[in-house]
Amino acid sequence: MAMTWDPFRDLDRLAASMLDSRQGPRLMPIDLHRDGDHYVLSADLPGVDPESIDVDVDGQLLTVRAERTLGTGDDVQWLAHERPAGSFLRQLTIGDGIDTTNISAHYDNGVLSVIIPVSERAKPRKVAVQSNIAASGHEVTASATAS
Repeated sequence: MAMTWDPFRDLDRLAASMLDSRQGPRLMPIDLHRDGDHYVLSADLPGVDPESIDVDVDGQLLTVRAERTLGTGDDVQWLAHERPAGSFLRQLTIGDGIDTTNISAHYDNGVLSVIIPVSERAKPRKVAVQSNIAASGHEVTASATAS
């Protein structure tokens, strides 16, 4: 198998690794979907120590932080080093219709899942329509009932 050496590619990798170490926390890829009465946030965090994961809610701001450290020893000589290490951070603004007191999270197989329940007042509800016919004309009133 023939291998070619591209000095520009190696310089790009070197520059990217040097610049990357100066950056702040890295973003983590997420998926977010609604499943019935709750939202599910899934964040890819492979190789992260579960003890380093921190999920905070401050008002309407949901923050997920994690740390990935390199397993290195004195005799380690890297041949390839493409997986980022360091701090990971993601912040999301959540709406008023979220039950922030019952948010839960679990970490399994490198994926952090955060379950975000919808508050009772934000859930869809049925509105009953009542009709009263008065002597002076037609009057319609409506009242809300939870379904």
